[in-house]
Amino acid sequence: MEFIADVGGTNTRCALVNADGSPHDIEVYANSDFPSLTAALTGYLASRNANPRDAAVAVAAPITGDSVRLTNRQWHFSIEELRQDLGLDRLEVINDFSAVALSLPHLQSSDYVQVGDAQGLRGHALAVLGPGTGLGVSGLIPGPGGYATLAGEGGHATLATATPREMQVKAAITTQFGHCSAERVISGPGLVLLYNTLRELAGATAADLEPHDVTQRADDGEPFAIETLDVFFGLLGSFAGNVALTLGATGGVYIAGGVAAILIEKLQDSVFRERFEAKGRYRGYLKAIPTRVITHPTPALIGLAAVV
Repeated sequence: MEFIADVGGTNTRCALVNADGSPHDIEVYANSDFPSLTAALTGYLASRNANPRDAAVAVAAPITGDSVRLTNRQWHFSIEELRQDLGLDRLEVINDFSAVALSLPHLQSSDYVQVGDAQGLRGHALAVLGPGTGLGVSGLIPGPGGYATLAGEGGHATLATATPREMQVKAAITTQFGHCSAERVISGPGLVLLYNTLRELAGATAADLEPHDVTQRADDGEPFAIETLDVFFGLLGSFAGNVALTLGATGGVYIAGGVAAILIEKLQDSVFRERFEAKGRYRGYLKAIPTRVITHPTPALIGLAAVV
């Protein structure tokens, strides 16, 4: 029996793996319900009366050694201690967006929605990025033995802006935090920060909201919320284009994460694709690269199933 888990900043998704490599008994837990990652994972295994020997866990954090600290959750753990606590013979721990990247060759056309008409080049590099609790970035790079994953922390690169309004927003956020990463704005919490920054630039007071409140206000026609989504999708498109150029992702760029999947219709009607292609002399290069929003609910589990 094999066990897999995808640990994000907000939720943890657990599953067992069938003999054919497909996940089953998928359960989603709110991280706030547990004091530690160990408690969440042992709780799932106990609920299934499962005693796996091998496991693969994806976490929203850089993996640079035995000690792992989640970026957007006050959890940290030792890989070796976690292996022992779970009673495993083997435990593989990888970045969460590396796991999503590993799923890309296995996704069906029903698992994503295409934005634009480009088809891409089969067998070429693929990129994936996703606004959720944070902003994950990874890629699949082709080689002699097949694809290799590229684990990085691209969401923490400095936000690139393209319009005077975006420059205003970035300057205000930089003043507040000392640095404005892409993740500060292109994420669920970033949606709220962007909304309140636009309000404050106009002399209005900040509001205590959740991301879904911002989208609801946009649906209700509130100008600040409408502008928030316009700026958000523009920055997401520019960022996705930068990732495509950096990785040479001529096979396609995939957008994962809860924010894009929830707002998919608004994204399709936004400047996202226009800004993705707006790279001057390289517009034609980017015009040929497909952009696809992943709608499969647990792509990282598909990728993890290939690891164990």
